[in-house]
Amino acid sequence: MTLSEIKAVLKAVKSITFQLPNGTLVPPHFHVTEVGKITKDFIDCGGTVRHEEVINFQLWNADDYDHRLHPEKLVNIIELSEKTLNLKDLPIEVEYQGQTIEKFGLEFNGTQFILTSTATDCLAKDNCGIPEPKQKLNFADLQTGNSCEPGSGCC
Repeated sequence: MTLSEIKAVLKAVKSITFQLPNGTLVPPHFHVTEVGKITKDFIDCGGTVRHEEVINFQLWNADDYDHRLHPEKLVNIIELSEKTLNLKDLPIEVEYQGQTIEKFGLEFNGTQFILTSTATDCLAKDNCGIPEPKQKLNFADLQTGNSCEPGSGCC
């Protein structure tokens, strides 16, 4: 989800709910403590220099159980951040406190925002000698017939 996409959703909903990948909900008294841009310049293990930018939201829970962040307030925070930080329409990542600060992707399912799991990856598999995963085939999916011509699927 990008910055423009979340603003469009927020203008159409009456409340904000975030769901973690395990199905539990972020408590409704969460705060958005940061909206910013994270820039990452790095070199991968294959020697390629890379540049990434994302918009970052940080969610935080406090003992303020009466606090509820309304969509229009979050839109105001985002628009102030866009103007002040000159933010582009970039993908959003969300930080939330788990065992440590956890990073998530963000989607919307029509009802609530879904924090999606992220994972590390090697960006230079071809330079590292990491083979591509082999395609798994089911015997039931193979074509059968009387022919064993190349491309017939018999072998």
